[in-house]
Amino acid sequence: MSKANNPLNDPARRAAETQLVHGGTMRSQFNETSDALYLTSGYTYPSSEHAEMLFKGEIPGGHNYSRFANPTVDVFQERMALLEGAEAGRAFASGMAAVANAVMSQVKAGDHIVASRALFGGCRYVVEDFMPRWGVTSTLVDGRDVENFARAMQPNTKLVFIETPTNPTLELVDIKAVADIAHAHGAVLIVDNVFATALWQKPLELGADLVTYSATKHIDGQGRVLGGIVLGSKKLIEADVHTLLRQTGATLSAFNAWVLLKGLETFPLRVRQMTDSAAKVTEALASHPKIERVIYPHHPSHPQYDLAKRQMQTGSTLVAFEVKGGQEAAFTLCDSLSVILISNNLGDARSIITHPRTTTHQRLTEDVRLETGVTPGLLRLSIGLEASDDLIADLMYGLEQV
Repeated sequence: MSKANNPLNDPARRAAETQLVHGGTMRSQFNETSDALYLTSGYTYPSSEHAEMLFKGEIPGGHNYSRFANPTVDVFQERMALLEGAEAGRAFASGMAAVANAVMSQVKAGDHIVASRALFGGCRYVVEDFMPRWGVTSTLVDGRDVENFARAMQPNTKLVFIETPTNPTLELVDIKAVADIAHAHGAVLIVDNVFATALWQKPLELGADLVTYSATKHIDGQGRVLGGIVLGSKKLIEADVHTLLRQTGATLSAFNAWVLLKGLETFPLRVRQMTDSAAKVTEALASHPKIERVIYPHHPSHPQYDLAKRQMQTGSTLVAFEVKGGQEAAFTLCDSLSVILISNNLGDARSIITHPRTTTHQRLTEDVRLETGVTPGLLRLSIGLEASDDLIADLMYGLEQV
């Protein structure tokens, strides 16, 4: 029998795990098993007329310069779109390049942005410090209360930007409710979905217009390369996002795209194990006498537990906790660890701990840090692939030294 009528020829019928191995594959004439790596900056054309039609956009899927499009990058974009349930995507040189492009592509001078105040330091810089240079103002709100978004909307509000769970305090924002508010005012909603991952939370299904990722995190997941991606409708991606990418050049390299494709093949396996371990670590920390509080979306102690259960399939791979004794105690704990590494990355195969107040959020004023829950004793823990028993033993030893 011919495989032409096989129902699984339709990518929509395939599970996420299958899509992340096979989705978007474009084999060359050599029929290679692994995705091909196209290390080329330019392309040749069979005729001058072909080149003219290509530059006019009359030949779909063609390539004329790797700043605009590259076959290896194309496969990564398509595979991510299948995972996300998006119509299209564009890849970038880093996660911050993806965020900056997503924001800048949707506004112009005279526009206004509403954003949740609990943002990664770099994302907050783009909204609060960078965009005003170009005449785009912003209002930052406590994202835990959706009414704050409604109150902050102005006639010239064109964009709402949130991350949920937030970095590093794992606060949640109700995506569907905020999407309804944004759309009622004619604004676009962008969701940074890095912490939840595309496996455990689907912002587009909840009403978001664009989703951003630092592919450096769980997508690569092995500390090798930088990358980012923006996903959404063809209307937004192929016009606004692609145009700004084309003209500003924050392009993902073909080599990094190839490495990220290798990461996607094991993405579900890694994220599931990391998530399972995160839940076990949370339980171990929750009852420890030297822990002031533990923060994990799917733990009943989380103040937004009901929203987390409704919006996220699981609690994902990040745990935040506050050590009694402030910064000195937090430093003592971190410096006593053997398996868990001190670093500011996350979503890695290796478990990583960081002290946000002195690293990722050190640029912010102390008032802003405290306002967003970044206290002296707060630590952010990204769970890796090590045995959960070893991670718990490592943390218990560290706490004994405090």
